[in-house]
Amino acid sequence: MSINDKISDYVTFPRTFENYAWYKPIIVFIIATLIMAIIQGLVVFGISLTFGLDVLRSFRGGGLNSALPIIITDLIIFMFVPGLYVASKIVKDRPFSSYSSSRGGWNFKLYFKALIIPLIIYIIFQFIDIAVNGAKGTYQVSILFLIVIFIAVPLQSIAEEFMFRGILMQTLGSWFKIPLLAVIIQAIIFAFAHGYNSLGFFEILINGLMWGFFTWKTNGLEVASAMHTANNFSVGLFIMLGLLTSTSSPQLSSVAINFVLQIILFVVMYYVGEKTDWFGEIPQNSSNS
Repeated sequence: MSINDKISDYVTFPRTFENYAWYKPIIVFIIATLIMAIIQGLVVFGISLTFGLDVLRSFRGGGLNSALPIIITDLIIFMFVPGLYVASKIVKDRPFSSYSSSRGGWNFKLYFKALIIPLIIYIIFQFIDIAVNGAKGTYQVSILFLIVIFIAVPLQSIAEEFMFRGILMQTLGSWFKIPLLAVIIQAIIFAFAHGYNSLGFFEILINGLMWGFFTWKTNGLEVASAMHTANNFSVGLFIMLGLLTSTSSPQLSSVAINFVLQIILFVVMYYVGEKTDWFGEIPQNSSNS
């Protein structure tokens, strides 16, 4: 038997554990979300106590187009990861590492290698979008914004992968035992969770489907997290440079450009993963070989 025969399918991985029960992921998710909510409440209370309610109102008014609101929002979202860790210890249904992969836990080397291609492609397409739709925003290069794109954005992107391509997709997969169905449903929920208009919903849906597919294909979150990070990094970079603004109502031309981008990125990443050893750390199931 080869190593490929020993790799469990990531999407249905929870069912392989002795303590599996269909309801346990729900309890884990509730506990993790409560921990994140408590931390959010403490942060909001601390900010209002220190700086006053006017600062919180300015955060809402500025949206995610200035450094401090982004940092606070992203770090609060990241708190889902330690919340998930604590919840997994309380429920004791399976190891925390099983949320990140079915290959033995998180692989940092793979994550950083997988950043290269999508980061280049996303930045190129941001320039194309700006050439088509024009630059809009305020130049705001600062230490605080560098913290956003190099620290807060990766943490937030990884946390969202744990939420949607992690516990949510694994829970759906363990319930229905159909990985592709789990990929589709989590992408729909992911798109609804962002609260965008119909065009924005479609854009996020495509992202969720692609990142879900690569999570399923690679039996782990690292490659999808890298692609998610590259996407958010490029957006944050162009916001910092005053070339872009964050919006929940994208233009049709931007969505069309993004759709072409996703097709190209999908083809390139799939080719790299299948035809070369660039993703050598990813064991492939024998049935996929």
